[in-house]
Amino acid sequence: MTTDGTTTAGAAGTTPRDGLPTLAVYKLASCDGCQLTLLNCEDELLALAGQVRIGYFPEATRAVLPGPYDLALVEGSVTTAADAERVREIRAASRHLVAIGACATAGGIQALRNFADVAEFRAAVYARPEQIDALAGSTPVSDHVKVDFELRGCPVDRGQLLEVVTAFLAGRKPGIPDHSVCFACKRRGTVCVTVAHGTPCLGPVTHAGCGALCPAYGRGCYGCFGPSADAAPDKLIPLLRRDGMDDRAVERFLRTFTAAAFESLRAGGTATGGAREKRPSGDAREQKRDRKQKQRKEAAS
Repeated sequence: MTTDGTTTAGAAGTTPRDGLPTLAVYKLASCDGCQLTLLNCEDELLALAGQVRIGYFPEATRAVLPGPYDLALVEGSVTTAADAERVREIRAASRHLVAIGACATAGGIQALRNFADVAEFRAAVYARPEQIDALAGSTPVSDHVKVDFELRGCPVDRGQLLEVVTAFLAGRKPGIPDHSVCFACKRRGTVCVTVAHGTPCLGPVTHAGCGALCPAYGRGCYGCFGPSADAAPDKLIPLLRRDGMDDRAVERFLRTFTAAAFESLRAGGTATGGAREKRPSGDAREQKRDRKQKQRKEAAS
């Protein structure tokens, strides 16, 4: 039995007698925005409801079915010891686990605590700081358990969320692109705000998914979907400085919705909030691209 009252015993992935797969939606440290995105699907959600059984989703229903579940969506970061234990219970009770949103995939905006003294914060904010049980950092779900897929965004895009859910229930790979926001700007015909107006923008290093919403309204991208697969923020920083940002402004610009993810990437870690494996440096990626281009030219000749 988990801390939610759901059952973890048995083999993960069993289905009810009607043969429908089961879906569970959980919340850790978050604002509920990604769960609300699922609820806001409305007509699509009604169609989805006929294809699954909701095993656990307090935001939508009081009903709780015994686990294990075929698919678990987890929103929120791990910020307490209780969160860490709970996410392990969720993993044990789920055939597939998908982390949804910036908090679950990169630690969220609350990962700003990772760059400060949490004890000092507690003393400044709470009258009885000794009663607050919190970890020193805010970390993504994948730092604690195996995650089958990470869906970025703050909040996630409703179309992408539906694609991920239906893909896992159908037993196929989700069709989620991994290019940058710049690609999305070009697709919708948005003029580059950096080139045209000198507006600082994280679009070149940010994972697409929002439809390039901010640049479409003349604002620079704030990076809420986290780093793209081939992001090289250190290559972008000179441009940010050219457009009027000093070192402090650059640091603040990178430390917003997915603060830990960009910081980890600059340190040579992964594009999420953790440092589980080393990624190639920007120079190494450029060398790899150069080799591929050379091979293509040789093949063409």
